Parts: sequence; C-alpha cells; structure tokens
Amino acid sequence: MRVERAYGESVLTPEQRPLLSIIMPAHNEEHRLPPSLAKIDAFLASQSFSAEVIVVENGSHDRTAEVTQAFAVEHPYVKLMVVQTRGKGLAVKAGMLAAQGEYRFICDVDLSMPIEEIVKFLPPYADGYDVSIGTREGAGAQRINEPEYRHFMGRVNNWIIKLTAVRGFEDTQCGFKMFNRRAAEDLFSVQQMTGIGFDIEILFLAKKRGYTIREVPITWYFDADSRMRLVQDSLKLLREIWDIQRNWRAGVYIPVGK
Repeated sequence: MRVERAYGESVLTPEQRPLLSIIMPAHNEEHRLPPSLAKIDAFLASQSFSAEVIVVENGSHDRTAEVTQAFAVEHPYVKLMVVQTRGKGLAVKAGMLAAQGEYRFICDVDLSMPIEEIVKFLPPYADGYDVSIGTREGAGAQRINEPEYRHFMGRVNNWIIKLTAVRGFEDTQCGFKMFNRRAAEDLFSVQQMTGIGFDIEILFLAKKRGYTIREVPITWYFDADSRMRLVQDSLKLLREIWDIQRNWRAGVYIPVGK
C-alpha cells in the first residue's frame, strides 16, 4: 500500500480527540464528492460534537484529490489521504488507522444512507456496543428504488456469507459501519483483505475476538452509479472468504508484538 499523504502524524490527547471520524474511500469521485461533503458539513454544523472527515483518495484518474483539497480550504476538519494502490479495503484500513475519533464511521461517497442517520450509530444508541453495522434488511429498514434483481443477488450473497463466514447478520455488505476506537485500532491493524471482502473479514474477526456488534436499520437509496459489479464481485467475494478462513487457520490475524 502506497500512502503519499498521511493524516494523523501527531497523536492527540484524549481531550483533543474528536468524537467522530468519518472515513470516505474515494475512487474517481470528483463529481459526487462536493455535494456529499456539503451535506456532511451541513449536518455537522447542526451537531454539538466534534468531528473530522478523512477522504481517502484511492488510485483515481480524475480530480478527486483536488476537489477534496479545495473543500478543505474553508473546512479544515476535512483531511485528504492518498493511497495509490487500488482496493476499497486498503483505503478503509488506511483511513481507520489514521483517524483519531472515539467513534470511526465508514461512509460511502454516494451517501445512499442520509447522513442524518449517523446519530443512530453514536451514543447513547451505541452504548454497550463496539461495532454498529448498517442494515438494509428487517424491521425499520427501507430500500428505496432498488431493482429486484439486485436485491435478489444481494440476498444470495448474504446467504453464502452466513453459510461460509459470518452468521447472525442480514447485511454484512452495507457500506455504513461504525467502530469505537479500541475495536477499530485492533481489527484494522490485522486486516488483510484489500477488496470488497474486507467487510466480511472485519466482522469475522470482531466475532472471533468477542466484540459486541449490533445491526442498525437504515433508509437506503439505490444509486444507479453503484460501483458494485454483481457477477464479478460476487465471485471475488467467494475467493476472499476462502482467504479469510485460510488466514485464520494459519494464525495470520495475531496483532504485531503478540
């Protein structure tokens, strides 16, 4: 993983840390980023807690980095991190480990979940839990304008995931997840998956290590510009599940120094 600009070189004291870090992996997002950052800014302006936003530019060929820097000029809580090597898992890992918030939230750039719903992932709702994962299934969740074939494929993938890797969750692939600082620094420090399988890997490890996890029903709007490739990504997911199981048996997930 090549990181050209890292954020978080100075370590903050507990009193200085923001409550919330929002980590946004971004690949070729020059058009979707500005309106999404503006929505996040409006939301944060209405809150009493402190926050930072880390945009992790990931191998883009457009002006993703430039539009982030331009927004950050007047919004210094927005930081840019550049990870040249492609892979959403790599981008999320870099952002999570660079963040300094007490709670660290993975957020897709498209904001298919309205940003206002982030309060459901924070205290007091998160009290007693280490990990909160958004779910588009079950009571209280809404899926807006999603084609039936995509929903069906998602349910098939989730059935495979429950059968082979992580039981007990209805939507491991939702792009909105919150971790407290302790869980984030532990889990992402040993993360190995570089692609979309990182979600499964992190939840697999969270259960193995005894972290408390809850699902948070959200309202989710389908985006026709989704980067998910149904067939190719589903096959890749199967390969990465195999790798996760192999890594666990081989003892790969032991933290450095232990």
